[in-house]
Amino acid sequence: MTANGAGGPQKALWTVALSALVGFGAVYVIGGGLGNGGPEKSVTVAQEISPPKAEPSAGSSSKLGEMAAFVTKKTPEPLPDITFQDADGKDVKLSSLKGKTILLNLWATWCGPCREEMPALDQLQKELGSDKFEVVALSLDRKGYEESRKFLDELKATNVKLYSDASAKEGMALKLLGMPTTILINKDGLEVGRLAGPAKWDSDDAKKLIEAATN
Repeated sequence: MTANGAGGPQKALWTVALSALVGFGAVYVIGGGLGNGGPEKSVTVAQEISPPKAEPSAGSSSKLGEMAAFVTKKTPEPLPDITFQDADGKDVKLSSLKGKTILLNLWATWCGPCREEMPALDQLQKELGSDKFEVVALSLDRKGYEESRKFLDELKATNVKLYSDASAKEGMALKLLGMPTTILINKDGLEVGRLAGPAKWDSDDAKKLIEAATN
Protein backbone atom coordinates (compact mmCIF):
# COMPACT_ATOMS: atom_id res chain seq x y z
CA MET A 1 0.00 0.00 0.00
CA THR A 2 1.42 3.39 -0.96
CA ALA A 3 0.40 6.73 0.51
CA ASN A 4 -0.58 9.38 -2.06
CA GLY A 5 2.05 12.09 -2.24
CA ALA A 6 4.56 9.95 -0.35
CA GLY A 7 8.12 9.78 -1.52
CA GLY A 8 11.35 11.70 -1.40
CA PRO A 9 14.37 11.38 0.88
CA GLN A 10 12.64 12.82 3.94
CA LYS A 11 9.76 10.32 3.79
CA ALA A 12 12.18 7.45 3.20
CA LEU A 13 14.37 8.40 6.13
CA TRP A 14 11.32 8.75 8.40
CA THR A 15 10.12 5.28 7.44
CA VAL A 16 13.55 3.75 8.08
CA ALA A 17 13.72 5.43 11.48
CA LEU A 18 10.32 4.04 12.43
CA SER A 19 11.32 0.59 11.20
CA ALA A 20 14.32 0.65 13.53
CA LEU A 21 12.08 1.66 16.42
CA VAL A 22 9.48 -1.03 15.85
CA GLY A 23 11.99 -3.75 15.13
CA PHE A 24 9.49 -6.36 14.00
CA GLY A 25 6.00 -7.03 12.76
CA ALA A 26 3.66 -4.69 10.92
CA VAL A 27 2.31 -1.37 12.10
CA TYR A 28 -0.12 1.14 10.66
CA VAL A 29 1.91 4.32 10.45
CA ILE A 30 0.14 7.56 11.24
CA GLY A 31 1.12 10.45 8.99
CA GLY A 32 -0.97 13.61 9.40
CA GLY A 33 -4.30 13.39 11.18
CA LEU A 34 -6.06 10.07 11.71
CA GLY A 35 -8.77 9.50 9.11
CA ASN A 36 -10.07 6.57 11.15
CA GLY A 37 -11.91 5.11 8.22
CA GLY A 38 -9.44 2.32 7.65
CA PRO A 39 -6.42 2.27 5.38
CA GLU A 40 -8.51 1.59 2.29
CA LYS A 41 -10.20 4.98 2.75
CA SER A 42 -7.34 6.96 4.23
CA VAL A 43 -4.20 5.84 2.42
CA THR A 44 -2.79 9.35 2.70
CA VAL A 45 -2.93 8.98 6.47
CA ALA A 46 -2.14 5.39 7.35
CA GLN A 47 0.38 3.15 5.67
CA GLU A 48 0.93 -0.49 6.57
CA ILE A 49 4.58 -1.51 6.59
CA SER A 50 6.42 -4.67 7.54
CA PRO A 51 9.76 -3.38 8.78
CA PRO A 52 12.80 -5.64 8.67
CA LYS A 53 14.16 -7.14 11.84
CA ALA A 54 16.48 -4.74 13.57
CA GLU A 55 18.44 -4.36 16.74
CA PRO A 56 16.69 -2.40 19.51
CA SER A 57 17.25 1.36 19.32
CA ALA A 58 19.54 3.14 21.74
CA GLY A 59 16.61 4.10 23.95
CA SER A 60 15.07 0.65 24.08
CA SER A 61 14.94 -1.74 26.99
CA SER A 62 17.92 -3.97 27.62
CA LYS A 63 15.52 -6.89 27.84
CA LEU A 64 15.81 -9.39 25.01
CA GLY A 65 13.27 -11.68 23.43
CA GLU A 66 9.69 -10.67 22.72
CA MET A 67 10.04 -7.29 24.45
CA ALA A 68 13.25 -6.20 22.69
CA ALA A 69 11.37 -3.38 20.92
CA PHE A 70 9.92 -2.00 24.17
CA VAL A 71 11.33 1.52 24.68
CA THR A 72 11.78 2.33 28.37
CA LYS A 73 11.77 5.86 29.74
CA LYS A 74 14.89 6.70 31.72
CA THR A 75 12.53 8.19 34.28
CA PRO A 76 8.76 7.53 34.22
CA GLU A 77 7.01 10.50 32.60
CA PRO A 78 3.55 12.05 32.96
CA LEU A 79 1.01 11.57 30.17
CA PRO A 80 -1.72 13.93 28.97
CA ASP A 81 -4.86 13.33 31.01
CA ILE A 82 -6.93 12.28 28.01
CA THR A 83 -10.67 11.59 28.11
CA PHE A 84 -12.42 8.59 26.56
CA GLN A 85 -15.75 6.81 26.89
CA ASP A 86 -16.85 3.66 28.70
CA ALA A 87 -19.57 1.16 27.75
CA ASP A 88 -22.28 3.58 28.91
CA GLY A 89 -20.87 6.49 26.93
CA LYS A 90 -19.67 8.24 30.06
CA ASP A 91 -16.42 10.21 30.02
CA VAL A 92 -13.47 8.61 31.76
CA LYS A 93 -10.18 10.36 32.52
CA LEU A 94 -6.91 8.49 32.14
CA SER A 95 -5.97 9.76 35.60
CA SER A 96 -8.95 7.86 37.06
CA LEU A 97 -7.05 4.61 36.39
CA LYS A 98 -4.30 5.53 38.86
CA GLY A 99 -3.70 3.08 41.66
CA LYS A 100 -2.86 0.09 39.48
CA THR A 101 -0.38 -0.64 36.70
CA ILE A 102 -2.06 -0.20 33.30
CA LEU A 103 -1.09 -1.64 29.93
CA LEU A 104 -2.83 0.79 27.57
CA ASN A 105 -3.28 -0.59 24.05
CA LEU A 106 -4.31 1.88 21.33
CA TRP A 107 -5.91 0.18 18.37
CA ALA A 108 -8.67 0.25 15.71
CA THR A 109 -10.85 -2.42 14.12
CA TRP A 110 -9.36 -1.80 10.65
CA CYS A 111 -5.78 -2.29 11.87
CA GLY A 112 -4.56 -5.75 10.87
CA PRO A 113 -1.63 -5.91 13.33
CA CYS A 114 -4.02 -4.84 16.11
CA ARG A 115 -6.22 -7.82 15.35
CA GLU A 116 -3.21 -10.14 15.41
CA GLU A 117 -2.02 -9.13 18.87
CA MET A 118 -5.37 -8.70 20.65
CA PRO A 119 -5.74 -12.38 21.68
CA ALA A 120 -2.35 -12.19 23.42
CA LEU A 121 -3.38 -9.04 25.28
CA ASP A 122 -6.60 -10.74 26.32
CA GLN A 123 -4.68 -13.78 27.57
CA LEU A 124 -2.32 -11.51 29.52
CA GLN A 125 -5.28 -9.90 31.29
CA LYS A 126 -6.76 -13.32 32.00
CA GLU A 127 -3.52 -14.50 33.61
CA LEU A 128 -2.25 -11.36 35.37
CA GLY A 129 -5.31 -9.14 35.74
CA SER A 130 -5.88 -8.09 39.35
CA ASP A 131 -6.46 -5.09 41.58
CA LYS A 132 -2.82 -4.20 40.82
CA PHE A 133 -2.76 -4.66 37.03
CA GLU A 134 -5.15 -4.27 34.10
CA VAL A 135 -4.98 -4.39 30.30
CA VAL A 136 -6.96 -1.49 28.83
CA ALA A 137 -7.88 -1.53 25.13
CA LEU A 138 -8.60 2.02 23.92
CA SER A 139 -10.22 1.93 20.49
CA LEU A 140 -9.57 4.94 18.24
CA ASP A 141 -12.12 3.73 15.73
CA ARG A 142 -14.72 6.28 14.58
CA LYS A 143 -17.40 3.55 14.60
CA GLY A 144 -17.43 3.87 18.36
CA TYR A 145 -17.72 1.55 21.34
CA GLU A 146 -20.38 -0.86 20.12
CA GLU A 147 -18.56 -1.81 16.93
CA SER A 148 -15.31 -2.18 18.84
CA ARG A 149 -17.03 -4.39 21.41
CA LYS A 150 -18.47 -6.53 18.63
CA PHE A 151 -15.03 -6.84 17.10
CA LEU A 152 -13.48 -8.00 20.37
CA ASP A 153 -16.31 -10.43 20.96
CA GLU A 154 -15.69 -11.99 17.54
CA LEU A 155 -12.07 -12.50 18.60
CA LYS A 156 -13.30 -13.85 21.95
CA ALA A 157 -11.23 -11.16 23.62
CA THR A 158 -13.58 -10.64 26.55
CA ASN A 159 -11.08 -10.09 29.36
CA VAL A 160 -9.48 -6.77 28.35
CA LYS A 161 -11.19 -3.58 29.53
CA LEU A 162 -12.55 -1.70 26.52
CA TYR A 163 -12.89 2.07 26.16
CA SER A 164 -13.49 4.17 23.06
CA ASP A 165 -12.27 7.46 21.62
CA ALA A 166 -14.32 7.80 18.42
CA SER A 167 -12.77 11.19 17.65
CA ALA A 168 -9.24 9.73 17.94
CA LYS A 169 -8.07 13.21 18.95
CA GLU A 170 -7.57 12.30 22.60
CA GLY A 171 -5.61 9.17 21.75
CA MET A 172 -3.42 11.08 19.31
CA ALA A 173 -2.42 13.38 22.17
CA LEU A 174 -0.30 10.45 23.39
CA LYS A 175 2.04 11.08 20.42
CA LEU A 176 1.49 7.86 18.52
CA LEU A 177 3.64 6.98 15.53
CA GLY A 178 1.22 4.26 14.50
CA MET A 179 -1.08 1.51 15.67
CA PRO A 180 -1.02 -0.64 17.56
CA THR A 181 0.91 1.21 20.22
CA THR A 182 0.98 -0.12 23.77
CA ILE A 183 1.97 2.06 26.73
CA LEU A 184 2.93 0.71 30.14
CA ILE A 185 1.75 3.06 32.90
CA ASN A 186 2.67 2.65 36.56
CA LYS A 187 0.31 3.00 39.51
CA ASP A 188 1.15 6.70 39.78
CA GLY A 189 -0.10 7.32 36.23
CA LEU A 190 3.38 7.78 34.76
CA GLU A 191 4.57 6.22 31.51
CA VAL A 192 7.19 3.52 32.10
CA GLY A 193 7.68 2.93 28.37
CA ARG A 194 5.95 1.90 25.16
CA LEU A 195 6.08 -0.47 22.23
CA ALA A 196 5.05 0.56 18.70
CA GLY A 197 3.76 -2.41 16.72
CA PRO A 198 2.31 -5.79 17.65
CA ALA A 199 3.89 -8.01 20.29
CA LYS A 200 3.35 -11.33 22.02
CA TRP A 201 1.99 -9.85 25.22
CA ASP A 202 1.24 -13.26 26.72
CA SER A 203 4.90 -14.32 26.46
CA ASP A 204 7.15 -14.89 29.46
CA ASP A 205 9.20 -11.81 28.51
CA ALA A 206 6.08 -9.63 28.57
CA LYS A 207 4.96 -11.04 31.90
CA LYS A 208 8.37 -10.31 33.44
CA LEU A 209 8.13 -6.73 32.17
CA ILE A 210 4.67 -6.30 33.68
CA GLU A 211 5.62 -7.89 36.98
CA ALA A 212 8.67 -5.63 37.28
CA ALA A 213 6.50 -2.54 36.74
CA THR A 214 3.84 -3.76 39.18
CA ASN A 215 6.17 -4.56 42.08
